Amino acid sequence: MAMDPLDPGRPGRQDPAPGGGWRRFRQGRAFRALRDSLIFLAVLLAVGAWQTRRHVRGPPPEVALRTLAGEPFALASLRGKPAMVAFWAPWCGVCKAQSDNVSRALRLAGGRAHGVSVAASYEDEAEVRRHVREQGIDVPVLLADDAALGAFRVEAFPTVYFLDADGRVKGSAAGYTTTLGMLARLLL
Repeated sequence: MAMDPLDPGRPGRQDPAPGGGWRRFRQGRAFRALRDSLIFLAVLLAVGAWQTRRHVRGPPPEVALRTLAGEPFALASLRGKPAMVAFWAPWCGVCKAQSDNVSRALRLAGGRAHGVSVAASYEDEAEVRRHVREQGIDVPVLLADDAALGAFRVEAFPTVYFLDADGRVKGSAAGYTTTLGMLARLLL
């Protein structure tokens, strides 16, 4: 019988066979927590990949977007830095919950990234302006029509596209995305 290293007068446990430490670890809480976390992450990544399977990759489509002031806007003007293009609808509850995340991610990115917020599926511009005011959206807001949504293959709101510094689509997300998730996709 081996002695307990912390109390030499007290008998300890029998030394396990080789590999016993690994066996004990696999049966412990830490291993189960790690395993469950990895399974959750794999499922989350799989769902995200499935949701964005039809999204545009490579060069973004050239679509007619305009600012709330009525001026035309070209996504090519975002080149030079990574960029985030966030599509949303004024009636979308998840979009309202996510709107702060867009602003926060761009603030955290500082001058290292560009970002625009793209309103779609709205009744009229007054509805968009009201939503922008009520939600305190502080990033440039563009207006998209159904043709732009079709070109970007936006099937759900919110949908966020991430462009690299060359203006190519490097990733996208559909549904709620956290500030940290946006920042990671934007800068990595």
